[in-house]
Amino acid sequence: MFGFQITAQCPRTSARCGSFQTPHGPVQTPRFMPVGTLATVKGVSSEQLRQTGAQMVLSNTYHLHLQPGEDVIEAAGGLHRFMNWDGPMLTDSGGFQVFSLGNLNRIDDHGVVFRNPRDGRTIEMTPEVATEIQMKLGADVAMAFDQCPPYPATENDVVDACRRTHAWLERCVNAHQRQDQALFGIVQGGCFPHLRRESARAVADFDLPGIAVGGVSVGEPVEEMHRIIRDVTPLLPTDRPRYLMGIGTLREMAVAVANGIDLFDCVLPTRLGRHGTALVGGERWNLRNARFRHDHTPLDPSCPCLACQQHTRAYLHHLIRSEELLGLTLLSLHNITQLIRFTTAMGRAIQDGCFSEDFAPWEPDSPAHYAW
Repeated sequence: MFGFQITAQCPRTSARCGSFQTPHGPVQTPRFMPVGTLATVKGVSSEQLRQTGAQMVLSNTYHLHLQPGEDVIEAAGGLHRFMNWDGPMLTDSGGFQVFSLGNLNRIDDHGVVFRNPRDGRTIEMTPEVATEIQMKLGADVAMAFDQCPPYPATENDVVDACRRTHAWLERCVNAHQRQDQALFGIVQGGCFPHLRRESARAVADFDLPGIAVGGVSVGEPVEEMHRIIRDVTPLLPTDRPRYLMGIGTLREMAVAVANGIDLFDCVLPTRLGRHGTALVGGERWNLRNARFRHDHTPLDPSCPCLACQQHTRAYLHHLIRSEELLGLTLLSLHNITQLIRFTTAMGRAIQDGCFSEDFAPWEPDSPAHYAW
């Protein structure tokens, strides 16, 4: 049910186009994947999401376990039917919450004990539990349970996190039983090159349908992120999709694609949208700004999204200043569309043989990057 075919490659970089086949259809790579943590991309309906060009959508195991619970979703026919999304889906394992909710958890080799932020009760999340939840949710791709070390962390702490991540991956593999669901492993290692290389080799040895690079964009300098990608990606199988977790900025996606990464996710487009910010031509525009009050032109005339095709900057400014929910939805739709258009444009450049000229090396001021 799963396969990855490379359809084009850049002769001067490691960038490639591919098609990742899933039970709910193919995902054309490189591709940005919107995040729908609680079985919804915030403020956006499934029908609106389809219009952005989204192919694969994410949800989160930990948060869905808390509300409404995996049994409710399984009884509904699985996550796809529950949220009315008929395309491919991926569920994060909850491993990121080990990092982000550090003040609410206790970690040992067996797993993680969380304190439920809703009612204070304790929740034990082990590799087996995380895998069982994801099997009930029924997404096309399930992520292995891992430990994401914070930045900065000592080398000893990162060694422990890698050891647990690899041991937990083996337990996830042993617990995973769904043939219609792919299990991806996650490379960790912090900012220590030798640990990153060891983790990449260890995860690759499991011969899984795909591999993710985790533990980036957790506070490290952006140059460190680029170095991690350059070091790790050549050690990953070439015939499997490579997923860089938690990245959604143009420069970082372009650098990652140039080094052979295929998939991305990030909460950035909807988070910016909810705060009145639009992504336009590689810039962030605050629509609360008074300069938009009398601007009756489209936000981005080249953009096919609902905000740009049916509304003006002045109207969007009015909605944001008035704190109308429609404004937040329209900007979220626009921002998601922008990131999907950008990754699609990189794929088109790879196919046309001009990726190295248009996207690598990255030159932020070059107009070529915004001719999507």
